Amino acid sequence: QVQLVESGGGLVQTGGSLRLSCAASGRTFSWNAMGWFRQAPGKEREFVAAISWSGSRTYYADSVRGRFTISRDNAKNTVYLQMNSLKPEDTAVYYCAAKRSVTTTPRAAREYDYWGQGTQVTVSS
Repeated sequence: QVQLVESGGGLVQTGGSLRLSCAASGRTFSWNAMGWFRQAPGKEREFVAAISWSGSRTYYADSVRGRFTISRDNAKNTVYLQMNSLKPEDTAVYYCAAKRSVTTTPRAAREYDYWGQGTQVTVSS
């Protein structure tokens, strides 16, 4: 069982930055691929970024590539999402998710096993 707790959300102006953190419980954190997703009001949850269990592979949605960076610290059981050059369309609840796998790094929400409660990110224009 893995429990995930996100933090770091908030209100920021267009062009600003935020760093989200997702702290995971459990000794097997390093065996999990991790992902970040977001959901805006009235929209479906969408993929943002994912990182393999070792951190050697990362994947990004086209809408955030070049602005967001996903990383992880397995010693701290934490995954991060550095968000730069934020835009109003980045406004959403951001969720981290864990997939118990050392061979795949999914981009589809349905493939993840565990989810955090979410943290709100609001970008003002």
